[in-house]
Amino acid sequence: MKSITTTTSINLFCLPFAGGHRYSYRDYSEKSPTFLNVIALEYPGRVSRMKEPLLKDILSLVDDLFKQISPNIADKPYAIYGHSMGGLIAYLLTQKLISNNYNPPVHLFITGTSGPSAESRFVKMRHLLPRDQFLQEMRELDGIPEAILQNDELLEYFEPILRADFQACETYQHVSMPPLNIPMTVITGDKEDMTLEDIGLWQNESTKKVDFIQMPGKHFFIFEYPAQIIQIIANKLTASN
Repeated sequence: MKSITTTTSINLFCLPFAGGHRYSYRDYSEKSPTFLNVIALEYPGRVSRMKEPLLKDILSLVDDLFKQISPNIADKPYAIYGHSMGGLIAYLLTQKLISNNYNPPVHLFITGTSGPSAESRFVKMRHLLPRDQFLQEMRELDGIPEAILQNDELLEYFEPILRADFQACETYQHVSMPPLNIPMTVITGDKEDMTLEDIGLWQNESTKKVDFIQMPGKHFFIFEYPAQIIQIIANKLTASN
């Protein structure tokens, strides 16, 4: 693959985490270099798509994103980035694009999730928990402000979205597919609730050596280091491959 220079404009499609939306990556857009065009995609049932029904199946979410992204990838290089649920979807979306004969992304960036074949994905089944236990799980993930968790009116909006997204992830049944011939970078927090072995399963999904990076923090370390993460992405996209 040819190297990308800082004079080459490249689209970075960003996929939100469970409960997230397109504005979740605002800091990334603000801190990105000029050659990088950050495009955050939106899932149904939130923000600009609030009137659409929530999707509770991961493959339905992939199909939705496929319709969003496929008309916009023919004329310039692009990369895909996803955090947590967005990381799993980024991988599945890339597989779908390739199987439908679209140009693949030049790089796949994953943060905050184990490899798609990790059995630990099915252990907790958070989406089935009663509200008090479900909210406690959200607190432990450290990504939702306590002001939301204590506000019944806000929870009426956020809880169904969170449960739908967790259901999509926790009911995903992995099907082995040929590994991608695409560079991958996987970044995780050093205090996340996942093992290095499960993170390392990403190597099964690429013929190229995956670059595994750890940063300080829990699951939502991405909020603490947007400048550093976007710099890692920019460096990877401008490096020779």
